[in-house]
Amino acid sequence: GQKCFTQADPRRKMAMLCWSLAPKHKTEKLYFCLYRCLVSNNVSLTSQKLAVPIRTFMGFLCVSPCLIFLYINTVMLYSLKSKPVFRETSRYILFGNLLFADTILLVTSQLLYILAVAGLFVIRYICAVIVLVAIFTSTVSPLNLSVMSLERYVAICYPLRHSSIVTPRTTGIVIAVIWTLSSLNTMIKLIMLLVLDSLPLDQVMQEFCSTNKLFCLEIHNQVDNIMQGIVFTTVGFIIIYTYITMMVIAKSASSDKDLNSKARKTVLLHLIQLGLSLSSTVLPSIVSALKSRGMDKATQIEYILFIVMIIMPRCLSPLIYGLRDKIFRHILMHHLTCGLRPKVKPSKISSY
Repeated sequence: GQKCFTQADPRRKMAMLCWSLAPKHKTEKLYFCLYRCLVSNNVSLTSQKLAVPIRTFMGFLCVSPCLIFLYINTVMLYSLKSKPVFRETSRYILFGNLLFADTILLVTSQLLYILAVAGLFVIRYICAVIVLVAIFTSTVSPLNLSVMSLERYVAICYPLRHSSIVTPRTTGIVIAVIWTLSSLNTMIKLIMLLVLDSLPLDQVMQEFCSTNKLFCLEIHNQVDNIMQGIVFTTVGFIIIYTYITMMVIAKSASSDKDLNSKARKTVLLHLIQLGLSLSSTVLPSIVSALKSRGMDKATQIEYILFIVMIIMPRCLSPLIYGLRDKIFRHILMHHLTCGLRPKVKPSKISSY
């Protein structure tokens, strides 16, 4: 009975127990254990066969919405580049920068997921490149949201000076500052990886590529928590401050009620986007907690959390933001329908 399994097979102990509990007669004992051995092997093979379609279905479930929204994001970026009025208006330039950063983050997150589902172990420096790009772009989004809120703040609080303060040139400078500040966290992580990590970068990883597996030292988590705390606290303060200020100005009789209402709704949407971005940062901690407790369905829960906290926020938020603008919505629908829907001339920029 013990020969049914290899020495390293954990089911060997089960076979030994089966042998001890079997009938005393040798022939009956042999048939009894042979039967249990075959049943155990069949159950194992059946489980393995069932696991393949389940993993395939879960992979399809995660990849499909990502591919759909990647197509939509690409069309949105093309729409922003298709008209000069979009390329020359600061609000659309900032929106395009946000959309570009979220699209890159979506691609890198999906790539890490596909590598994990396929069971591929990559070289450490390849994993480092993918993870660092994801970290880089994940910091761009909240900083960009704060600048977009400030742009609406200037439009409402200083309408006469808005056109002189918010120009394509100043917007380009601000975007350069955003990407520079975002690179600081990435550079710190890269230096720590080269200095503190004893493993060579040309070594094949023994686990799936992820942020937690690449930066596994406690000091990495501490630095990451500090950087994220600074970014989200600062951005949250800016967005909340601009929202409250515009609410106060809305009570003024001389203010444009409709314009102010649209601007406040836009800033509120920025705050929701910031909350969704913040929730995605706690996903690794949640997954680690589930696995440490030995939950049977931890993998399935991880799939669901990946869709809800990573895929959906990066897809739905820019789409909703873009569809709120009437002019951009018509141009976007024209491109999404491959020209079947007539497009309108963006002669007037709507305020939202």
